[in-house]
Formats: sequence, structure tokens, C-alpha cells
Amino acid sequence: MAGNALDALPADEARTRLVDQLRANGWITSPAVEAAFRRVPRHLFAPADVSIDAAYTDDVVITKRRRDGRATSSISAPWLQATMLHAACLQPGARVLEIGSGGYNAALIAEVVGPHGTVTSIDIDPDVTAHARAALDTAGYPHVQAVTADAVDGWPGAAPYDAIIVTVEASDLPPAWLDQLTPTGVLIAPLRIRGMTRCLTLRRHEDHLVATAALQCGFVPMQGDGHTPTRRLALRGDDVVLILDDTTTDVHPEALTSALHTPRLDTWSPVTITMQDGSSFESLHLWLASQPRPFGTLAVNRERAAGLVDPQDRFVCPTLLTTDSLAYLAMRKLDDTTWQFGAHGFGPDASTLTTDMLQLITVWNHDHRHGPGPHITVHPTGTEPHASDRPQLLVARRHATIAVTWPAPGKPR
Repeated sequence: MAGNALDALPADEARTRLVDQLRANGWITSPAVEAAFRRVPRHLFAPADVSIDAAYTDDVVITKRRRDGRATSSISAPWLQATMLHAACLQPGARVLEIGSGGYNAALIAEVVGPHGTVTSIDIDPDVTAHARAALDTAGYPHVQAVTADAVDGWPGAAPYDAIIVTVEASDLPPAWLDQLTPTGVLIAPLRIRGMTRCLTLRRHEDHLVATAALQCGFVPMQGDGHTPTRRLALRGDDVVLILDDTTTDVHPEALTSALHTPRLDTWSPVTITMQDGSSFESLHLWLASQPRPFGTLAVNRERAAGLVDPQDRFVCPTLLTTDSLAYLAMRKLDDTTWQFGAHGFGPDASTLTTDMLQLITVWNHDHRHGPGPHITVHPTGTEPHASDRPQLLVARRHATIAVTWPAPGKPR
């Protein structure tokens, strides 16, 4: 059980404070979801060394790490859990599969679907499911199933499901998930699209799935047969790492490392952003990733790479590529409230790549910044969107192809 003598508030008061905050910020909008958050003791699902205060902040709680320090299991941030519960449109008596266990979110689901509902939570790691089982029992949810299984197989034993809620990052949609979903069911899945993870609310439409909502998010990656097939290229040790999601992007790691030793080219666009307009990042990042050209993301240790690489986002920075050059999204402060978008380039193609980046930023600002965002659909591998849809980007995976279509200026999505 989490908690220690230094906790500022008892668990009940801390939980009340968190729920009040989630309501005030607009993350909780229904009585059923609010009641679930008020009833489920989040601290019982956190590791023993996590304080009550930390357990009831609107943030992620890491529950397990690999030897290298990377998280393999966590309790998601409450704002995101509330958003996914609302998106699932759960009704009393619903049957729900959660993929990626920890126990807390399964308990929230159980509260929403009520005593006549069915909740099954699966995880590939037996340590995680064992912890979830113990915490669920302690918290008063012995009827929630916690099962050790590979995510790609789902859990046919309790199917069909009215909703499948995936709480690990996926790059593909295994056929088992759709086979186990009712015809009118909803699939909530954090899907990785060229380094950009979006939590998609997916519903069936004819022979494919349509995303009715997409929200920027972060989750630990799926393990097992459905793990995300990323390539991590260390360009300067762990200080500068290029992450590639698709096998079609051809780069020469040694040439890119050499490029970092060339003078950096800094260019700036007329496009700016203020502190009040931070949501624009989500749209701009996905717009840059949607371009049918070589693309990756940079993860940078800003302290150790200071003076060399200064990306807009140190974890997932959009980056345009050639085999021996790169240009990433950059930003500089103009005054106390305003920043300017630009690009930093390295290598023999730096001038071309930074010019391209600025043009893309300008088009996004003019045509898509204040628009409805892209139309995202997911199609079984071997099928493609209708020709009239003209997707800008197709990301082919083993089981599914993700199509991202940006609407023409002035037209609805």
C-alpha cells in the first residue's frame, strides 16, 4: 500500500482533490465517470514507495522498469484515463476488454459498467497481472479478471466485447481485436503513426475503421508479438537518437553522425505560437509526420547536447531526412509569451531540408492550424482507401494500413 508519514493529505482527501481538479479542467464530464474516480482508491494500485500525494497527482505513475530504466508498465495519467472512458461510451452491463493491465483502470471500468458488466484486463507480464490481481482484491474488485496473455491474441474467453480499451502503445491492429469486438463496439487504441502516438476512438464503417477522435498521448510500448518495430539509431550515443518507425526510410547512420559535425543551418519561418496556443503542436507534429517522404523523430538529451542540437521537443521531435542529412523542428523565444517556429539542419542537404520544413510549417499554418485535423482510417492489409479519399499518407503494417487524409482548405473533414 502506498503512503508515508510525509503525505500532506489522507487518501480520501487527496482523491477528492484530484477529482475536483479533473472536473474543473474539463476532463471529467459525466456523473458515471466522476463516481468511478471518487470510489476507486488509486493509491492501492501504485507501488509501495509511491506517496499518497504522488498517487493522486494528475500524472503517470511508473509501476515497473527495465534494467535500462525504461518504463514497461504504468498507471496512466488520470486526465487520459477519464478521456478514454468517456470515448468508450460505456453503459451499465457492458462487456469490456482492457489490454495492458495495472488494475486501476480496470477498476474504474468496473465501476462504470456496474455489477452486471464484465471486465477483463490482460497483460503479457505475469508480474504486472499478479500485482493487478492483488490490488483489485484489496480494493474490492475480485470480479474483475486479470489475465496473463499476449495482447495480439486478445482474450476470446470473455468475448464478444462492447469496448476494447488498449492502454499500451500499438503500431498495428491485430485481427483478434476486431474478431472479439461486437459489430457496434468501439476500439480505443493509442496507435503509433511514424513516431506520433494518437489515442484513436475507432468504429467500424463498411470494411474498415474510422477514427471519430484522435488525441495526442504517450504510453509504454506493447511487448510480445505486437511490439512496435522501431529502429533507434544512436547518432551521438544516447545524447542524440534518431527513431524510425518504417522500414522504407533509408538512411546511413554513419553519414548522419558525420553530419552533426558540420555547421548547423538555422532558418526561421514567419509562423509563431503563444503559451495559450500549445495545442497547435499536436496538429503540426502530425502534419509533418504525414508527408510522404523520409521522416523520423529525434530524442535528445538537451543538457549533454547543448550547443549542438536544440529540438522543439526533446522526446519526439519531427525530423525530415535524406540518407546523409537531417532537419528538425526548432523554436526560439521572441518575447515573454511568443515563440517562432523554424528548422535546424545538418549535412549536405541541410539547405533543401530546412527550406522544405519552413514551407510545410507555412502550409500547415495557412490551411490546417485552425481546421478540423486529419481524417484517420484503418484498413485491413491488402485493402486500400477509396480512390476519392486520396490519403496523404499510408502506413502499412503487418495486419493493417493506416491512412491519414488532411482535408482541402475550407472543406470539412
